[in-house]
Amino acid sequence: MAGSAGAGDRRILVEWLDPVIVKITINRPEALNSLTRPMMRELAQAFKRIRVEGRARAVILTGAGRAFCAGVDLTAAQSVFQGDVTDEETDVVVQMERCLMPIIGAINGHAITAGFEIALACDILIGSSNAKFADTHSKFGIFPSWGLSQKLPRLIGVNRAREVSLTAEPVDAETAERWGLLSRVVDADKLMPTAIAIAKTVAGNHPGLVLRYKAVINDGIGLTLSEGRQLETERARAYYKQMTPQDFEKMKVFIASRSGKSKL
Repeated sequence: MAGSAGAGDRRILVEWLDPVIVKITINRPEALNSLTRPMMRELAQAFKRIRVEGRARAVILTGAGRAFCAGVDLTAAQSVFQGDVTDEETDVVVQMERCLMPIIGAINGHAITAGFEIALACDILIGSSNAKFADTHSKFGIFPSWGLSQKLPRLIGVNRAREVSLTAEPVDAETAERWGLLSRVVDADKLMPTAIAIAKTVAGNHPGLVLRYKAVINDGIGLTLSEGRQLETERARAYYKQMTPQDFEKMKVFIASRSGKSKL
């Protein structure tokens, strides 16, 4: 658990659900979890600590109340946009992208603008039927700086991304799933159990390979297929080259231990 104050007093909650699964909750429900500068710093540092500690095998990110995150608190816009935004230590998305462990975004409600960008920094996105995404940069004259203009077209296609970003109209959960933005949509009361089940499945797989697999997928997204294949080949060769005979024996044991649990 994080800190000793009451949960209502803390804006970023870090809760270990078991020894290898950690849940982070953006906790400002009275303001739809909009982010102040201190919250952004705290959220960034939470992801950094998880990476540095190295014991987590999966991370769940969600919001308290009826929103995931309504973006940056615009009452403090100047301090956010003209503050220490170039400091990678306190940059939420940079620290999420540096996190080696898979991040599961449990989108419980509105994910707006900066909240949308934080969602896109997750590795797996599931949503409740109440989930809704909106990019309001163009509506309010805010220039995107956490990757939304580049990530969204790669996820849902250029034409759809232009419509989402230039109209600033919201995308509901059903549409987000159909477009591939969400991998699945569940009833609101099943969102966290589903996120935890996915986290447990991920955490139960080979820990070293999960980290390497996430990295090769993410590092290859911006490459051509040929370049991506080359990247995969190079990393596979490096992975097997560093393995000792004892490592291969451990691999055999691990495979045998998992074979009886296979659902295939």
